[in-house]
Amino acid sequence: MKLTAKAAGTFAIAPTPFLDDGRIDDKSIDGLTDFYAQVGCNGVTVLGIMGEAPKLEGAESEAVATRFIKRAGDKMQIIVGVSAPGFAAMRSLALKSMDAGAAGVMIAPPPHLRTDDQISNYFKQAVDAIGDDVPWVLQDYPLTLTVVMTPAVIRKIIMDSKSCVMLKHEDWPGLEKITALRNFQKDGSLRETSILTGNGGVFLDFEMERGADGAMTGYAFPELLIDVVNLQKKGERDKAHDLFDAHLPLIRYEQQLGIGLAVRKYVLHKRGVIASAAQRKPGVAITAQAKAEVDYLLSRVARYDKRANIAPQSSAAG
Repeated sequence: MKLTAKAAGTFAIAPTPFLDDGRIDDKSIDGLTDFYAQVGCNGVTVLGIMGEAPKLEGAESEAVATRFIKRAGDKMQIIVGVSAPGFAAMRSLALKSMDAGAAGVMIAPPPHLRTDDQISNYFKQAVDAIGDDVPWVLQDYPLTLTVVMTPAVIRKIIMDSKSCVMLKHEDWPGLEKITALRNFQKDGSLRETSILTGNGGVFLDFEMERGADGAMTGYAFPELLIDVVNLQKKGERDKAHDLFDAHLPLIRYEQQLGIGLAVRKYVLHKRGVIASAAQRKPGVAITAQAKAEVDYLLSRVARYDKRANIAPQSSAAG
């Protein structure tokens, strides 16, 4: 089923599992996909920034995307990150992913874009490359991509492209941006658009209150993201914040620049979801002291949320 502007809930950002020698770990892809389905994710986004996509060859990217898509079947929607330096590679991965059964693709702006016209023109060209029948997600992540998109520019991009059905919102601070976009919808200048939020979930508690439809991020406890989204939708504000607050120290720790992916993979490995916490080189490994700090945070989270009471694991689930 293709992605639409009504998409909501929790879409996990999947890391790409590797073996210790740097090869792609197909078995752990299967285990990771099954894990996301079992905990109740609505979808999974693969080959995003935390998916180490730039480290993969073109054929590897296609193989990883296809494996996630086939394993998910009809249980979850799969979005494939297709950002690339050139439109030929973007088009190839987008079309092959959609042919394999992807729900849509995600496109981020390249770092060299600076003016509003450069930004909006880039996405017009991207849509021309992949075809206007491919549903796509606009990724707004200025902290990493260094491209600043105002609410007005985002509105123009969405209104220029009927196939843009979702914004992945990762601005920081960005709560006012969500409000501005929802106000555009209220005054009729912006059509219906799904807004899912990232940033490791660090602002999810209030993003939902500002009008987000859900989360699209890779925190190693997607169950927490799902619960916060669902509790906020039911109006159970205090319960949502209480649960979120219990996880916040670990969420914050995972948000450290440079080591965030290593922390995330370490926790997923401890949970038995992936066989190895390895990243493909170049990558940063966390120290023994950092692992001990993460273990301490997990023990504290477990006081409130027993899902964080992790026994040592040595092999992938599934």
